Amino acid sequence: MLDHVSIGVSDIKRTGAFYDAALSPLGYKRLSHGDSSLGYGDKGVQLWISKTGKPVPADRESGLHFCFTAKDRAAVDAFHAAALKTGGKDNGKPGVRADYSPKYYAAFVIDPDGYRLEAYCGK
Repeated sequence: MLDHVSIGVSDIKRTGAFYDAALSPLGYKRLSHGDSSLGYGDKGVQLWISKTGKPVPADRESGLHFCFTAKDRAAVDAFHAAALKTGGKDNGKPGVRADYSPKYYAAFVIDPDGYRLEAYCGK
């Protein structure tokens, strides 16, 4: 249904470091970059990030949720570790979410601007 999504962030350099690290284990990379925008994907840009004033109020998290597919459980684990190392907050450690499905393995983080991210593997 969707071709791509765009989000606004407060610090493009910090955000670039975070997404470079968090998305790399999932096979996504930075495909476009400039002083005020970044683009991530595997074959084409699927996530656009651009600098904006204040994307999410400081006293709460964004209502947006993005789930990225991972090739395996190790990639989910690496996504979570890399995200925490580069300024993300834990929002659910890697593990099976049996209430979703017996094979639903996922990890959840909140990026430096308050966006909720998930990496998921169904194996």
